[in-house]
Amino acid sequence: MNNVNVTRRGFVAMGIGTLTFAALASCAVPARFVNPSGAPVRAAEVARNGSGRVTKLNLVANETQIDLAGVSANTWGYGSTLAPVVRMTAGDTLRATVHNLLPKDTSVHWHGLALRNDMDGVPGVTQKAIGRGQSFTYDFVAPNPGTYWFHPHVGVQLDRALYGALIVEDPHEPLSYDDEWVIILDDWLDGVSGTPDDVLKNLSGGMAGMMGGGMTMSGARSVLLGGDAGDVVYPYFLINGHPSADPETYLTQPGKRVRIRLINAGGDTAFRVALGGHQFTVTHTDGYPVTPMVTDSLLIGMGERYDVVVTVGDGAFPFVAQAEGKQGRAFAIVRSSATATAPDSAVTVAELDRRVMASEVLRADASVSLPTRKVDRELTATLSGSMMAYDWAINGHRFNPNDPMAGAMPVTQKERVRLVIRNTSKMWHPFHLHGHTFQLGGGGPRKDTSIILPGRSLTVEFDADNPGLWAAHCHNIYHAEAGMMTVVGYTA
Repeated sequence: MNNVNVTRRGFVAMGIGTLTFAALASCAVPARFVNPSGAPVRAAEVARNGSGRVTKLNLVANETQIDLAGVSANTWGYGSTLAPVVRMTAGDTLRATVHNLLPKDTSVHWHGLALRNDMDGVPGVTQKAIGRGQSFTYDFVAPNPGTYWFHPHVGVQLDRALYGALIVEDPHEPLSYDDEWVIILDDWLDGVSGTPDDVLKNLSGGMAGMMGGGMTMSGARSVLLGGDAGDVVYPYFLINGHPSADPETYLTQPGKRVRIRLINAGGDTAFRVALGGHQFTVTHTDGYPVTPMVTDSLLIGMGERYDVVVTVGDGAFPFVAQAEGKQGRAFAIVRSSATATAPDSAVTVAELDRRVMASEVLRADASVSLPTRKVDRELTATLSGSMMAYDWAINGHRFNPNDPMAGAMPVTQKERVRLVIRNTSKMWHPFHLHGHTFQLGGGGPRKDTSIILPGRSLTVEFDADNPGLWAAHCHNIYHAEAGMMTVVGYTA
């Protein structure tokens, strides 16, 4: 039985001992839908035919304090370390016990994984929230290799320090590389210019609340994002918990092929990412391989992940994640020479303004492309709302956690589903579907989170092969909490 694997940016697992580990019951489900703990869900888990190996993990959700280059910020996190990285192998079982020492309910969602439904971590849909002083054990097979992550699905807790990377290794890894660097990008304000709950309160008041709140903006603009780039002013942007004034340094050697796993854990910020003096070869997005493509920089929305390979030159190079359309950047240093002068965080990185890749130009690797078949069902998710009223919705319905199945979109197991995501708003949205990966049209990449530009539509297809009730929502945490969320529910 394996213990949890933790990288150099990891954390010390902690045990409480006196808390109950018993599973919490899921909420009542209308009779026409599959119960998150029902027989179809259990059968799907058995069919995953796991290896039998177990990776154990203890996550202690607690109030903590972090250091941001000399600025102390009170926040909520897992233990005392920002941006932990957990590793396991595809086919193995993750047994993760979450101990809630926070003053509020919480949960953990395992973003991007095709896991069993009652382990998906969405209170009101797949489980009851983990109350203060309670514990809950998530126990599931992780069937697919790739770059994933975890975060709460309660309120706007994601915009604190409650997140980490989950790297599911491929036991038959076909990609050739010498070393690996996991990068978690984040936008940060908690404990510095208020709390995420303060921000949500201001935003929910519409334009008047934004102008008076001091933490929100109207003016972040990006051509790449089709106009309005975001709602929220952040004083810091982080790489693995480090602000640009205290950058992380990745040590390597000239000529090494380094696999960089990029995760955007931000609440409201897309990043334009580049490594000075280098090009990226993009190999994966959202955990799934693509036909390799070379670019100078990448645009990555909240919830998205990209794997890239770089061959490192001789020197010290700036790794920059520019907050798209906003003022500020996350910054780190890649050093392959002990004597090279370290770049300054404000250095100009020409690659940021050369070829900027977004996911729609990628093509799925043949090994993961969906087989051609007849579409059995077509669904439409119409995204609507405005900054003025802050009334974000899907199909005209604002999600209500007290009535989560209102407005649910039904599917039936074994169907091929075509989903048309229409953005009728004047702002971009990173749309995320739980429990599945969809394929973009024309042989595009397999993804679970995709940017939908204002006034545009995206058509994707997925196979209904993972029964249960699955959240689908904007991964701007403030849009989702304001109502831009629905449920894709399997009929019983």
